Amino acid sequence: QVRLVESGGGLVQAGESLTLSCVASGRTFSRTDIGWFRQAPGREREFVASIRWNSVSTYYADSVKGRFTISRDNGKNTVTLQMNNLKPEDTAVYRCNAGVISGSGFIPTPTGWGQGTSVTVSA
Repeated sequence: QVRLVESGGGLVQAGESLTLSCVASGRTFSRTDIGWFRQAPGREREFVASIRWNSVSTYYADSVKGRFTISRDNGKNTVTLQMNNLKPEDTAVYRCNAGVISGSGFIPTPTGWGQGTSVTVSA
């Protein structure tokens, strides 16, 4: 089983950038699709981005297209979410999870949620 730990969150102003990291342990990481999700206070968790195990495909929520970029380095067991031009509505706790890309969606592992990393964007 792949275990994931997120980091890189913080407090920034609108228009600034942050880079989130998702570091994995487990021998199957390099063969596992990874997704990023976020949950804002009082709202349901929503999909942000995903990447296939071999990086051949990436998918994004419409709200982040053109601003966020997901990438991975299987040699370092890391998936990165580069977030540019951040907006106050990007404020949330961000979590990564292993799972399966299905069409343009992502099916996360139910027991794979970590603590996440908090992103706060001020106006």
